[in-house]
Amino acid sequence: MQTASIYSWSTLKKWFIASTFLCVAAPAVAESVTLSAINGSTTVTGELIEFTGDTYIIDSTLGPLRVQASSVECSGPGCPGNELSADSVVEWDVSLWGQRRAFTEHVEKIAELVNQKTDGRFTLNLSYGGLAPARENLEGIQAGTFEMAQFCAGYHPEKTPTVTVLELPFLGVSTLDQEVAVSFAVYEHPATIADMARWNATILMPSPQPQNNILGVGFPPTSMASFNGMQIRATGGVGQAVEALGAVASVIPAPQVAEALRDGTVSAVAFAPHAHMAFGTLDSGVWWTTNLNPGTTNCPVVVNTSALERLPSVHRVALLSSVGEAIDYYVDNYNGATMDAWGPALAERDIVEITINDEITTAINREVAGPAASAWISEQTAAGYPAQDLYDLVKDVVARTN
Repeated sequence: MQTASIYSWSTLKKWFIASTFLCVAAPAVAESVTLSAINGSTTVTGELIEFTGDTYIIDSTLGPLRVQASSVECSGPGCPGNELSADSVVEWDVSLWGQRRAFTEHVEKIAELVNQKTDGRFTLNLSYGGLAPARENLEGIQAGTFEMAQFCAGYHPEKTPTVTVLELPFLGVSTLDQEVAVSFAVYEHPATIADMARWNATILMPSPQPQNNILGVGFPPTSMASFNGMQIRATGGVGQAVEALGAVASVIPAPQVAEALRDGTVSAVAFAPHAHMAFGTLDSGVWWTTNLNPGTTNCPVVVNTSALERLPSVHRVALLSSVGEAIDYYVDNYNGATMDAWGPALAERDIVEITINDEITTAINREVAGPAASAWISEQTAAGYPAQDLYDLVKDVVARTN
């Protein structure tokens, strides 16, 4: 692999902390290290001057350089141990989008818990939209630009094919606790672990959401035929479900959806209740389907695997041991405060609630669920994934938790 001395400065600055040259003296005995960018694009070799815990300072052919530890892999005799000391102060950047809401309360909670458990030595710096666009969080994790992020598989199903099994329509998941159970089962499957490894990512926890339903503008639908040709913002399996109704599914990032509804780009939006409240679609809404329940979007919280492995044991334990409490807090908050606010929010805006009869919902389920699952299994099997195993795993967990 080529060394940094022949790379342009514009390439190097992408993975250096401010890429600053330093005026520092080398120690009496220095040892060689090679720092390789996690995305494999660049390496730099030199003598290690200092390692501060989150930064390497090396004397390279370009002069002294400061390099962010989370962005590189270190090899060579001068490398410090992979694990930092227990009293190291560590800060992780966390890439989210939108604003703080029910959907991010588990991330807020886990940040609070790890800070408490490490007496302030491990801090998660949460950024809402300041680090990367919602659709590019996996790329940021892969590059080591930040250490933790949330992403939704339905935004880009080709990036994490194994996770998309959780977005198939009409899987029969009826509670947030069930959504947590099926999500963890899929996340822990070897195929999913390998899928995420392509992004140097480890899934930490799900962001369980209830079934999506549709909020729209204009005259309320009076039959299934009313959905024909309707432009509906919907992703993943929910998108497949609305297309089976004759609608046209559009994938639009959540922060842009309210504007799309206002300007007529879409006529309706499939979201979970918290998202309708958080992203302002209620302000334009006229009607809401109470029980279509076509599916949901799966949005894991992931960490950069290299950064996780570099954590001191006490920090790593603090993080991993906080997942259960953070998820419990999220579920309790969603089932409580979020859903308590939902009914009044609809009533205040005189939004018409449409309940579809059982005969129609059963027919939709029958016509959509089986073909969608079969198509997904065929496509992912052809791509080399154990699709049938993943689908059977989901259905087994659903059956056991009903």
